[in-house]
Amino acid sequence: MPDTTIPTDSDVILIGAGIMSATLGLILKELQPDLKIEIYERLDIAAAESSDAWNNAGTGHSAFCELNYTPEAQDGSISPNKAISIAESFEVSRQFWSYLVQENIVSSPENFIKSIPHVSFVWGEKNVDFLKKRFDTLQANPLFKDMVFSSDFSKLKEWMPLVMEGRENSEKFAATSVSIGTDVNFGELTREIFGYLTKLDGVTIHFHHEVRKLKQLDDKTWRVKVTDLATGQKSKAYTKFVFIGAGGGSLPLLEKANVQEGKGYGGFPVSGQWLKCVNPEVIAKHQAKVYGKASVGAPPMSVPHIDSRMIDGERALLFGPFAGFSTRFLKNGSYSDLPLSIKTDNIIPMIAAGIKNIPLTKYLIEQVRLSPKDRINALKEYVPGAKSKDWVLERAGQRVQVIKKDEKEGGILEFGTEMITTEDGSLSVLLGASPGASTAVSIMVELIAKCFKDQFETPEWQEKLKKMIPSFGHKLNDNPDLLFEIRKETSSVLKLNN
Repeated sequence: MPDTTIPTDSDVILIGAGIMSATLGLILKELQPDLKIEIYERLDIAAAESSDAWNNAGTGHSAFCELNYTPEAQDGSISPNKAISIAESFEVSRQFWSYLVQENIVSSPENFIKSIPHVSFVWGEKNVDFLKKRFDTLQANPLFKDMVFSSDFSKLKEWMPLVMEGRENSEKFAATSVSIGTDVNFGELTREIFGYLTKLDGVTIHFHHEVRKLKQLDDKTWRVKVTDLATGQKSKAYTKFVFIGAGGGSLPLLEKANVQEGKGYGGFPVSGQWLKCVNPEVIAKHQAKVYGKASVGAPPMSVPHIDSRMIDGERALLFGPFAGFSTRFLKNGSYSDLPLSIKTDNIIPMIAAGIKNIPLTKYLIEQVRLSPKDRINALKEYVPGAKSKDWVLERAGQRVQVIKKDEKEGGILEFGTEMITTEDGSLSVLLGASPGASTAVSIMVELIAKCFKDQFETPEWQEKLKKMIPSFGHKLNDNPDLLFEIRKETSSVLKLNN
């Protein structure tokens, strides 16, 4: 079909209808209500990839229980920096979500967030010692003041009866618990935000539309070529600013944008699977997020956890995730995604990162070869009484870990979230995975500060940001009184434990 130029003067184009685009679109529209925003999503609904509850490896990431956020140095010391940063960002997200509830932008908070204890659980003398050091390091910080540690068998049974059922008191166990932890359904939250956004003047969402090409024109605006997947109709859209928040699909679009800042980036896809409990009696026994230690070589998204969730209004119990390898960049992607992403500018970083991550490759091969019995045996490390008839295997989402150039090592594999922004601020791309969704608000505020510099510094935008995020401009870990005041307020609005 012939191209049809869309006569649009959009201020913003968002690619991907996940939590990142939803958050950015809403913040921008609150800051400047007359902005014209176009949203393009290749699937027929919002939040169907990484933001969906069944695809997300961990919801409510606040660093309370994820042991990989507190690495242990060779000298045995524990670094709290990443955990503090993530915990700060999650508090920012809570403030923004409270604002959404207070302004009736989203409906009842129970639809997307609920309280649930966050527990870290280990066994064996070495791991118990690590957990105690981690507790001592974190608990000294205001953000983690509510964390408690125990190696008492009866206390652990109280915290997680399903996990301790069938274990011997003679073994060495320990756990930390934070009662103010939460479970967040980012799929539900994303769909609520888009439901509100699309009712506003100047906001249009196009489902089943795929962005095929991007080009920056001489006047620094962007031409975006789009295909309607239902009809095959091709069209063009023009805009001043593009955000690519397409999960695993972001890397191919970054390459098509052909900007200098995107050179040398590659991606390593990791697939996932869950064991999902189908026995209501077992599901009812467990009401916590219990995280353990990752296997040697395992990516952070594969930290094992037995996880009580609320999905579509019903309690669910998941164990995993089990990692695997697929050349797809999206759950609904193509097997050609990885090979087509290899370019002359990123092949050396990808090879270098591959050579330096042999343990990861070995781990993924082992995961792919797991039998149903192997998976149940892995589950029994966390639920000793698990029976195979009570659990079914479900496919989770795809994650694309970031590979980028490094002067010393040629290329490095990063486990986290990476934002790439052009020097002129007209294009921003989000790559990577965990803790992504939970820190979306902080990431998007940082993006706005870079890409909308002049407006960001105006008194109007600063005042509005402080209304949406009361702690804006402050570090909560450095301001305990402010932290506790804000936690009390957000707990009340979001109907959470404080």
